[in-house]
Amino acid sequence: MNRLVIVGCGRLGTIVAEAAAKGLLPEYELVGLFSRTYERTEQLAAKMAEAGIGCQACHTLEELLALRPDYLVEAASPACMRAITRPTLEAGCSIVTLSIGAFADDDFYAEAQQVARQCGQRIYLASGATGGFDVLRTASLMGGATAQFFNEKGPNGLKGTSVYDESLQQEQRVVFRGTAKEAIAQFPTRVNVTVAASRASVGPEKMQVTMQSSPYFRGDTQRVEIRNAEVHAVVDIYSATPAIAAWSVVAVLRNIVSPIVF
Repeated sequence: MNRLVIVGCGRLGTIVAEAAAKGLLPEYELVGLFSRTYERTEQLAAKMAEAGIGCQACHTLEELLALRPDYLVEAASPACMRAITRPTLEAGCSIVTLSIGAFADDDFYAEAQQVARQCGQRIYLASGATGGFDVLRTASLMGGATAQFFNEKGPNGLKGTSVYDESLQQEQRVVFRGTAKEAIAQFPTRVNVTVAASRASVGPEKMQVTMQSSPYFRGDTQRVEIRNAEVHAVVDIYSATPAIAAWSVVAVLRNIVSPIVF
């Protein structure tokens, strides 16, 4: 039985925990939780206890890693991912992460790979709200590939960012054009998928990103397109809520232990 812990006890971390409680991760034992806010950690631990899972609510990452987990699910933020990567890998624990925006930094990306190799562990990048990593990697390996990413959001999804103003409530507008690396710098928690798609293909500095705001639009459209001399592939996904991101973590965890890997 693989020992599993979760960092980030918000909506996405809760979905992963609930999947474990429903028996969808039968080869894992959920043993610990940790979040920036201990009250939220306690609440999720209590919810799991009601479902018959006695996992520990931890105050610190050190306390969490002392539980000797085999896999850590990170569902917090790119800043959190940067902070926990080295100590988690050095503790002999692999990571399944949603905060792939952390890997827009080439130095951190290289460091994470090096530490993982040295420690004999792995970092699994969950697909989140996009997909098609297999065809993206395949087309890029063939050579000569170019890639683009399009993201459509409603204006409310941009509140709190530098591009938001009230006119977006009535006017459709392209609010960002640039590379995936520039996108994650401007929207640290909203475009992890662009970095995920870029790392699976041409890299954050070459993936071209366009973000559009549309009035009355709810949810997210993520469209990634890759092209080379022989292949033209488009992956187009609409999601009404962020729930698909958490379910992509569940899919990764199931793949890790499956005799047949999709």
